[in-house]
Amino acid sequence: MEVHKTLGPGLLESSYENCLAYLLNKRGLKVEKQKHLPLVFHEVKLEAGYRIDLIIENMVVVEVKAADAIIDIHMAQVLTYLRLSNCRVGLILNFNTVYLKDGIRRVINT
Repeated sequence: MEVHKTLGPGLLESSYENCLAYLLNKRGLKVEKQKHLPLVFHEVKLEAGYRIDLIIENMVVVEVKAADAIIDIHMAQVLTYLRLSNCRVGLILNFNTVYLKDGIRRVINT
């Protein structure tokens, strides 16, 4: 919330991602930015170019957006990242909203 309150909507995703990572690190959390995620297909590890925006404490995947709205493909993207990373919880944070609370979606890998 602090990042959105300080910067407001209208910036690039990378701006929010970097500020959020900085703030979480400053608060003592382990944050990995742009973590490379290989794709395993038929027991072959393929370098397909997938990158998770943020992984916090090796448990939570965070996908940062600056879009008009969170749509189904964003939810599917995070579910795929959760499955490939063996994480259970993901968050989509869409900073292109007047109130950040309206741009947060929780995703669970069951």
